[in-house]
Amino acid sequence: MMKDALIGAALDARAKAYAPYSRFHVGAALRCDGVIYSGCNVENAAYPQGSCAEAGAISAMVLAGGRQIDEIVIVGGGDAACTPCGGCRQRLREFSSSTVKVTMVDPQGVILLETTLGALLPWSFGPENLV
Repeated sequence: MMKDALIGAALDARAKAYAPYSRFHVGAALRCDGVIYSGCNVENAAYPQGSCAEAGAISAMVLAGGRQIDEIVIVGGGDAACTPCGGCRQRLREFSSSTVKVTMVDPQGVILLETTLGALLPWSFGPENLV
């Protein structure tokens, strides 16, 4: 099942996160044209210079030539859903529509929240607004 593969890839990515300051490890995995791309958060001593897991997964997709996110899974720590930050919501919007499914799971892979990008970022501004 594709959802299980996405969850597994997000969990694997989280295990490789570099978060020595916050100790909050995040992994993300997205699907584009049937291929899974993953990323993890990478912190930096100069805090604003770190990068989010979603940004890493998007970069991997773009590097491989992908341009359209079909679905994404995000895993953080604890019992609360690790929803994308505001910047990552906009990053996701650049490469997807408001109907794209966004799933948040716990560190064991249990689904905590399933929603759409449109619900996370209503009335969004995207590439088509510049045409």
